[in-house]
Amino acid sequence: MIDSTPNPSFSLTLRLQIPNRVGMLASVTQAIASCGGTLGQIDLVERTRSQAIRDLSVDASSTAQAEAIVQAVRALPEIEVINVYDRTFNLHRGGKISVSSRIPLKSQDDLAMAYTPGVGRVCLEIARDPEQVYSLTIKQNTVAIVTDGSAVLELGNLGAAGALPVMEGKATIFKEFAGINAFPICLATQDTEAIIATVKKIAPVFGGIDLEDIAAPHCFEIERRLRQELDIPVFHGNQQGTAIATLAALTNALKLVNKSITEVRIVINGAGAAGVAIARLLKKAGAAHILMCDSKGILSTQRQDLPAQKQEFAVSQMGTLAGALVGTDIFIGVSAPGILTRDMVRSMAKNPIVMAMANPIPEIQPELVNNDVAVIATGRSDYSNQIDSILAFPGVFRGALDCRATTITTMMCLEAAQAIASLVAPTELNREHIIPSIFDARVVPTVAAAVQRAARQEGIARC
Repeated sequence: MIDSTPNPSFSLTLRLQIPNRVGMLASVTQAIASCGGTLGQIDLVERTRSQAIRDLSVDASSTAQAEAIVQAVRALPEIEVINVYDRTFNLHRGGKISVSSRIPLKSQDDLAMAYTPGVGRVCLEIARDPEQVYSLTIKQNTVAIVTDGSAVLELGNLGAAGALPVMEGKATIFKEFAGINAFPICLATQDTEAIIATVKKIAPVFGGIDLEDIAAPHCFEIERRLRQELDIPVFHGNQQGTAIATLAALTNALKLVNKSITEVRIVINGAGAAGVAIARLLKKAGAAHILMCDSKGILSTQRQDLPAQKQEFAVSQMGTLAGALVGTDIFIGVSAPGILTRDMVRSMAKNPIVMAMANPIPEIQPELVNNDVAVIATGRSDYSNQIDSILAFPGVFRGALDCRATTITTMMCLEAAQAIASLVAPTELNREHIIPSIFDARVVPTVAAAVQRAARQEGIARC
């Protein structure tokens, strides 16, 4: 089993009754520490002269470790565990989003204008001039988050219902970071043609389509067809969003090591949707030396098992990931936990850059190679240099919706990446800070402005 750092995704609240004597609380914290847990906030709920009831927040690294922590506390004499709350599950109970009215309905007059009979005049106006749908309905600021649940995070094919919590999370991010109304559309089919047909049928409601957690290879065909057949932006968050954030981070990391993207050797491990999108965007940015690997090793022209999107990056060279990394400058991982070893990293070129983005457990734990690399980044929020599509998709859609772009282009993605990279000033740039925080309030407006500029330059902005 690969050890991971305790983090809030495995966070518990323990409600304990503790004798009000010196050293009793210390015995609890020691028990938690002995199991590898990280203690967070401690709240006093109630206290008498003899007893205290306290809530302790504790981060663990897995459900097994969380259970071990609870059992260790239960085993303490005179300590009563009143209740245990899984903070992550509690946050999700009842769902994370809701629909609320933008206008009050306080009188018969309000109702007559918002609904029948007044709404009929608005419907007729849109039927007469379909462009009015953007100014008279929610379409101008609404995105459909579409999935079939076939590739949920790194969890696999969980189906439509299993994907819903992630899509709800995406909707909260759209709203909180970009002010966009987004709604999860989890489809009970994984048939390519059925998905395309369904999205086309619901498209009149939405100003944009965000595809999420759809497995390769059919995600490529779905995106390609929808871009061809719809006149609203279609964006694959796992693909373009991750690629934009990766390019932004790499742009700044290369400045630190004084290397050029046109000259460096890059190994990308993971040839699914995210890996292919990253490779495509890096090539457009000037990368000329890319080796891609999957679970069987280097994508080679000598292999007979490569689908079309993998054949695009096939080379004559054969070999394993370990062999591919020898002398390379950059490792980009969108694959599986623990597949990268310290020896592999040490075989890389001088001042290597490692981007181990598998979640929740990266390809290698940063602390294992911190002294062997120039820069290390992950997809996790509890390490520095978090590379996450959150940096990209809210701003990309904000920009695309505001100028009513008809599609999302490569230039828009390149400009978005440069906009993100630009937010780390030269005086702030260091090995621990190559990319802005997802909570940096400048990210969304800066990306949105860059996307709009690109859309207007390419002639695809309608306003």
